Amino acid sequence: MAQTGTKVLTAHIPLPLADKVDQMAERLERSRGWIMKQALSAWLAQEEERERLTREALADVDSSNVIDQQAVQAWADSLSTDDPLPLPR
Repeated sequence: MAQTGTKVLTAHIPLPLADKVDQMAERLERSRGWIMKQALSAWLAQEEERERLTREALADVDSSNVIDQQAVQAWADSLSTDDPLPLPR
């Protein structure tokens, strides 16, 4: 695998959070930097997915591909009954 360049980023981390990072690094026998890279990568992936889902939802709204809130509420309310409604479309 090709080595990519790196850049040092700094951040002020609350002491309790920094302690948790240190504990995790020790438990996993990894460096503090490795833990921080894993955490940052996971957060960025989560935010990218959130943005993708938001754009997808907005496209559905723009194309009027939505379900009426009252229909969803009626369906949800029916789930605890003996005769639940079909999934709204």
